[in-house]
Amino acid sequence: MQFNSIDFAIFLPIVYFLYWLVFNKSLRLQNLFLLFCSYFFYAWWDWRFLFLIIGITVVDFFTARQIYKSDSIKTQRFFLWISIIFNLGFLFFFKYYNFFVENFVAGFSLLGIEFNVSTLNILLPLGLSFYVFQSLSYVFDVYLGKIEPTRNIIVYASFLSFFPKLVMGPIEKPGNILPQFSNERKFDYGKTIDGLRQILWGLFKKIVIADNCAVYVNDIFSNYNHYSGSTLFVGALLYAFQIYCDFSGYSDIAIGTARLFSFDLMRNFAYPYFSRNISEFWRRWHISLTQWLTNYIFPPIQMKYRTLGVMGNIIAIISTFLIVGLWHGANWTFIVWGLLNGLYLVFFMLINKDSHPIETILYNRFLPSIKELIQITGTFLITIFAWIFFRSGSIHSAFEYFSKMFSKSLFSLPEVTAPKIFLLISIMIVIEWLQRDKQHGMEFSNLKFPVFVKWAFYYAVIFLIIYFGVSTPKTGFIYVLF
Repeated sequence: MQFNSIDFAIFLPIVYFLYWLVFNKSLRLQNLFLLFCSYFFYAWWDWRFLFLIIGITVVDFFTARQIYKSDSIKTQRFFLWISIIFNLGFLFFFKYYNFFVENFVAGFSLLGIEFNVSTLNILLPLGLSFYVFQSLSYVFDVYLGKIEPTRNIIVYASFLSFFPKLVMGPIEKPGNILPQFSNERKFDYGKTIDGLRQILWGLFKKIVIADNCAVYVNDIFSNYNHYSGSTLFVGALLYAFQIYCDFSGYSDIAIGTARLFSFDLMRNFAYPYFSRNISEFWRRWHISLTQWLTNYIFPPIQMKYRTLGVMGNIIAIISTFLIVGLWHGANWTFIVWGLLNGLYLVFFMLINKDSHPIETILYNRFLPSIKELIQITGTFLITIFAWIFFRSGSIHSAFEYFSKMFSKSLFSLPEVTAPKIFLLISIMIVIEWLQRDKQHGMEFSNLKFPVFVKWAFYYAVIFLIIYFGVSTPKTGFIYVLF
């Protein structure tokens, strides 16, 4: 069941009204109801993988309890490794087994050694990378003494499987979301209205922008040998907006949906394409993953190589971003994409440029200076180049794409102009620029517009969603594959 489906449009109102009208008498009933609905939501795709998420829930609930109860470091580490091996074992098998087998066989064949190891026809469980990282963060935080484990397995199961964030995040900090399942929740009209607005904005970005971009992107990347360099640049540009609107649109829907049930999920995107450098970009793009890696992966690597000084930081950055790439999928294109972003960050670190805090993105001025505009444009361009590896089916096709794009035909008129989609993208950019100090594009809490202006805007957005939802081929969310 995806957020842009008719199934979800029926499912959500039913769950919402039952939650507040029938199960509002007790916190335990609300949690049990949410747990049932979350399992139903997940089972709609494939009920067999419910056993996987239930297994991870049970193992990590009890390992966290054992870590907390034990005074022995040795015992704590034993149960920590049980959790790590259990979670990463499933992740490796379902997501990376075939990738490593194929590369193992290919590597030895280059040396003249043949192995007869066959791959498996494995179906990747929906959202596995997200809820494995979510569950591991809980165990890690208990081990590090940041939180106390819950004694209520229903609370933990509800936290891990909560359907708005289950499939594509955000990868929540346990200290933020877990207490919300233990505290009384009351209906909040303001949260409901703001949640609906954010859902609407997410649907606009997904259905109106991302799905329209996909029509051109799929054609250009599939037939790059037949297009000019300028057209290939247009394809890469449109893919940058497709993946942003697709993933941030999902996050908006997830956060807005959670708010309907009086939950506050963390922000996952903070207008990343307005970033003035690559460091700022990675503090605005997929924020929950960046923070997860910053909390659990980067520090131990940096600590291990701390005696190497700057070189130790370089190793930590590159290693972390190789993991970022591999987390996205079992393909060398993702690994190269991660490596490229790591190299961007290393270069940025070596030239000793000051990084802008995430809170100060020109809030006090309407337009950026020439210098800031150049910085924003430059950062956007290097992210576009990296996205070409992310979108390509293989390293070979990515380099061919680059080779064809950076040819004399780069300066010709593109065969694909797509004026309609660029108009829609421009509208979105203007709205998000005007709302860059807000959580999402339709947060009007502090804006003193006349009521009729707000409602005219709502109806315009709804009309565009319905119009393009009917007229444009519907695509699944990109990050569902990861």
